Amino acid sequence: MQKPNLLVVFADQWRGTAVGFRDEQVLTPNIDKFAETSFYTEEAVTGCPLCSPYRGELLTGRHTAFTGIFGNCMTGYNFALAEDEICISDILKKEGYRTGYIGKWHLDMPERNSCVNPLSGAEGWDAYTPPGRRRHGFDYWYAYNASNNHLHQHYWHNTAEKLYASEWSPIHETGKAIDFIEKSSNAPFALFLSWNPPHPPFSEVPKEYSSLYKEEKIRFCQNVQGSRFDNQTGELGIQSEKELREAACQYFGAVSGLDEQFGRLLDYLKKKELLDNTIILLTADHGEHLGSHGYVGKHTWFEESIGIPFILRYPSKVPQGKNNIFIQTVDIFPTLFGIMGIAIPDTVQGRDLSKYIENGTRPEQDRAFSSAYVSRDIFLEAYKNTGKDFRKSGWRCIKTPEYKYVIEKGYMPNCQVRHWLYSRENDPYEMTPLITNDFKENEVMKKLHEELWAHLIEIGDMIYLS
Repeated sequence: MQKPNLLVVFADQWRGTAVGFRDEQVLTPNIDKFAETSFYTEEAVTGCPLCSPYRGELLTGRHTAFTGIFGNCMTGYNFALAEDEICISDILKKEGYRTGYIGKWHLDMPERNSCVNPLSGAEGWDAYTPPGRRRHGFDYWYAYNASNNHLHQHYWHNTAEKLYASEWSPIHETGKAIDFIEKSSNAPFALFLSWNPPHPPFSEVPKEYSSLYKEEKIRFCQNVQGSRFDNQTGELGIQSEKELREAACQYFGAVSGLDEQFGRLLDYLKKKELLDNTIILLTADHGEHLGSHGYVGKHTWFEESIGIPFILRYPSKVPQGKNNIFIQTVDIFPTLFGIMGIAIPDTVQGRDLSKYIENGTRPEQDRAFSSAYVSRDIFLEAYKNTGKDFRKSGWRCIKTPEYKYVIEKGYMPNCQVRHWLYSRENDPYEMTPLITNDFKENEVMKKLHEELWAHLIEIGDMIYLS
């Protein structure tokens, strides 16, 4: 029996509603058409709304508490994907797949942590990951660790020489993806294509895309209020509504640019008669507030931050249409293997949801969980200076069809613990939560607290419980 190919395409900071079939102002004709013949859910949730922790969960199927990638792989701290982790790519290579990774990696420790002037020329959070175990079974690796020069991006291949693109990074990377598939005729392929846009800087997008949108015509949802929009990760915010409208044009423009490149990929697969024998997943690492709740960026529990697109196509096994099953990051690895008929390693903690997707059903206990720890060095330094464990920081949440419940300890030491409860039916924009210091005051909170607590115990997030 012929093995299916696998193509996983994921963008950075692409909110779940920023697609035409969910928000008609967003121009994504290729993705909209793709969704018509695919499975999709509007209840996909990132396990951690931050780049590196998400990627660790995606490739290992294990929760952040186990991967140890609590924050972004940044200078001064040794967060990185461990060599001995068993990744989806390691298994696929053993199964006879030609494996590839193209685009943003952000799973290696910055070279500046160990060398002032690395041979690769890596700066800041960036790093060249040489061939070997740190590439986790990817035969073809054309990537970079962390850089946001979308209009003049660099990459590394098999040497420490920087290779520069002369075009917008998604255009360049999609071309490389097509080349990879073209050269995979002798074996089934498994390709992970990681686009950085629409991640900031929003201005790094070709004007042909941003000009599709007009500032005065941008429609914000009702939870966009005020004139100053801060960033939870310590980066620069946005200081006015006018600036926010300009950013929205650029953000949606980048999404439209991605749509064009996704259409290019689909056209190629169709031309080569590979489309129906390729499992195609289109998703994202986390969302973007774009003004909602007074924020830009990510790293909160709000839907704009944790909600992501999730569109899956494989006609022989996956029925088309919406099934709002709850999917979180660690479920992706085992679910893909369930569809592919590959044994799931014991290390994986996520759920194999393939039978529910294939049958059009949902688990009886349909839940998703998301977490966030400290995100930047300024917060980590505060914990180091007080001698406290940064793993006690952040928030943990459980999302059900009816409610979202959050335990928040804050990103700085000694913050007061608060509990948040949202009614998803009565408060879909999460504007009027019940907030309390004592979750036992509310029966719904109490029940969800017990469920969330049990989950934290199960995944080994024991420090947070103390």
